[in-house]
Amino acid sequence: MSKQFAVILAGGKGERFWPLSTSKKPKQLLSLVGNRTLLGQAVERLNGLISPENIFVITNAELVAGCHEAAPELPAENIIGEPIGRDTAAAVALGAALVKARDPKGVFCILTADHVIGEQDIFRRTLDAGMKLAAKEEVLITIGITPTEPATGFGYIESAKALGEKDGVEFLKVKRFVEKPDRATAEKYLKSEKFFWNAGMFIWSVKSIESALKQFRPPLAKLLANMKSVAGESTFAKTLADEYAKLEKISIDYAVMEHAKNIVVARATFPWDDVGSWTALENHFPKDSKNNTLIGDAATLDARGNIIISRDHMTALVGVKNLIVVQVEGATLVCARDRAQDIKQLLAEIRKSGRHEELL
Repeated sequence: MSKQFAVILAGGKGERFWPLSTSKKPKQLLSLVGNRTLLGQAVERLNGLISPENIFVITNAELVAGCHEAAPELPAENIIGEPIGRDTAAAVALGAALVKARDPKGVFCILTADHVIGEQDIFRRTLDAGMKLAAKEEVLITIGITPTEPATGFGYIESAKALGEKDGVEFLKVKRFVEKPDRATAEKYLKSEKFFWNAGMFIWSVKSIESALKQFRPPLAKLLANMKSVAGESTFAKTLADEYAKLEKISIDYAVMEHAKNIVVARATFPWDDVGSWTALENHFPKDSKNNTLIGDAATLDARGNIIISRDHMTALVGVKNLIVVQVEGATLVCARDRAQDIKQLLAEIRKSGRHEELL
């Protein structure tokens, strides 16, 4: 029987959560929602399904120590630091190499460290059903989220015929992956009931993903082979640096998923939130009578629809509405809530100025 593994991608910068999230401590290493960091929660969600020795975390080299702190239950050698960022396709190939070194017939899920997921028993059942299917058939499985609104910030998956259920999880053939749509297109997708949000969670066997990489991205198949051969060896870090220097930067969606014909989507029936910007926190914290979300030490007077994060200071708002206010040591952000996505652009401007690198 194939062993089950998990590869958690934890290399993002979380720039939309600045100034709380910084390059040294990005959002996956923060306790934005709940008592543990987002990475810690991602590991904890796998309890009872995948043992800690079979869980890998792939992150930035400079975040390895922070990931150890966030997930102390994992063996130290299971947290791998990428020397440079090469997007998700390289991380998937590296994860496949690590799994193959442990079990050439292994199956594994690709998860991300910055999601908030509810009803975790259903989540685990979905993963387990997907991994059992991936062990039997040469398929690439993606987990699709049923849209609740015409969102334009996600890629979408168009489903085709239903393939039946396994352990209460519905599987469907995938017709195609599509890019982030405009509002009108997203509304059509929502009405059709054939589309899912692409959550960036995948399940496959070593054999299936290796075959897909050989067909669609041979350099990544070579990375897989080369890194598998040095897994656990003293030359691993040097080989990784040498190999990554040769690679293009490309996502697994562009590299494989938009080309492969053997893709299946598992319908997610668990609550899911990618916690993409400050406004997402409204879904996880109570609001006051004026629709303000107050996290930490805050006070308001005649203020409406604001989001205030002030954990170490008192922050007070008077007579303003629809703002995001974040107070941390050394920096304060005041942002119109409908401009939350522009915080990344703000950081680019601050970097250009050459000032306050320590706050970025």
